[in-house]
Amino acid sequence: MRARIYQPARNAMSSGLGKTKVWLLEYAADESREVDPLMGWTSSADTQSQVRLKFDTKDAALAYAREHGIEAIIQEPNKRKPIIRRGGYGDNFATNRRGPWTH
Repeated sequence: MRARIYQPARNAMSSGLGKTKVWLLEYAADESREVDPLMGWTSSADTQSQVRLKFDTKDAALAYAREHGIEAIIQEPNKRKPIIRRGGYGDNFATNRRGPWTH
C-alpha cells in the first residue's frame, strides 16, 4: 500500500493560513476509476483512496506509516515569505501622511 504525506496548501481565495498546519496521510489509488456510461458518475472499488488521516506533525504521520507497513512518500511544503509592512493594514488609513495618498 502506498501513501503520500504532505501539508495542504492554503486556500487561494484568502490570505489566511487556516487548515495548513496539519499533516495529511493520503493513500494512493490502487485501481483506476471507471465512468458509468448511463449516469456519468465516476466509481471505484478502492475504498482506501477515500481515506485522509490528519496528524499534528510530520514525524507522527511517518511513525504511523512505519507502524502499519505503509510505503509513504513525503512532500515538503513550499513556504512563501510573509508580507510584513511597517504599519500593517492600519497604515492604509493613517492620518499623519506627509503627502496626498492615491491608489
